[in-house]
Amino acid sequence: DQHPLDDEISNRMKRAADHWRPISSLSDGEAADVIRRDRIDILVDLKMHSGDHRLLIFAQKPAPVQVTWLGYPGSSGVETIDYRLTDRFLDPPGAASTHSIEKVIRLPDCFWCYDPLESGDVPTNPLPADGNGFITFGCLNNLFKINDWIVDLWARLMERVEHSQLLLLMPECRRRHEVLVRLQQAGINADRVRFAARRHRTTYLRQYHQIDIALDSFPYNGHTTSLDSIWMGVPVVSIAGGIPVSRGGLSILSNVGLGELAAATPEEFVRVGEELANDVPRLRKLRETLRERMRQTPLMDARLFARNLEEKYREMWRDWCTGGEHASLK
Repeated sequence: DQHPLDDEISNRMKRAADHWRPISSLSDGEAADVIRRDRIDILVDLKMHSGDHRLLIFAQKPAPVQVTWLGYPGSSGVETIDYRLTDRFLDPPGAASTHSIEKVIRLPDCFWCYDPLESGDVPTNPLPADGNGFITFGCLNNLFKINDWIVDLWARLMERVEHSQLLLLMPECRRRHEVLVRLQQAGINADRVRFAARRHRTTYLRQYHQIDIALDSFPYNGHTTSLDSIWMGVPVVSIAGGIPVSRGGLSILSNVGLGELAAATPEEFVRVGEELANDVPRLRKLRETLRERMRQTPLMDARLFARNLEEKYREMWRDWCTGGEHASLK
């Protein structure tokens, strides 16, 4: 049956599936019963703790192998989820797995598989600084990721880059006022800060036409937003922390050969941002080449990603079949 939220993407998925089970109207218990009756071998969570998640289905362990991926690059905190998909940048090999209740499974290239979808025809544009005569920094991440600590760090960078401006994606709200006051307290005049409201995806992508350098959020890095930025030819200056959610920028940048733009410390973040802002020829070159460069990476190789993902699923299933660590339901 047609669901009110069905669109071309969901219809395309339906056509690719052998069976389609709408469960949005079912309780967690009812959905778990459907999964058991369908004898699902591997159940994958894509929502984590985001809105309308169904983690309480996973808590009932309706499938022998349960996996979380995509919705959030960190632990679900749900003991009945066996595996968490990640990559070597988010969860470096050898690092302690103190931040994951699940067994960590690293995809060989990256955690991400990017597709600009219907907005893929939004073109890149010439470097704004060439026409403006100044550098425009920007952050189009969700306003809830923008805390006082990162605002202070952005202000330090703006102090070092004379006449630079900052574009933020924030509607008229209290947080917008707080951010502006915080920047002013750090010595950044209000006329150097601009705000844009979130609109249709195509309009949102066109906001990058105003930005020379994107600035990442911390400790929750941008993820899809950073991928969008690179697609639009805008390099991202990030800061990498010690937990997976703080290393998304490093993962994405490393996959396009720009790992040096992911700083390890606040001081390095300011230095990297200042050096990039002062290298207009490099910015111009990145503007012209980043999109095609991204196309040639695993970030946009859907076939390769699918093969890698399928192989990891096979490893999980073989582990269960042979009575491995996560074979408690066998």
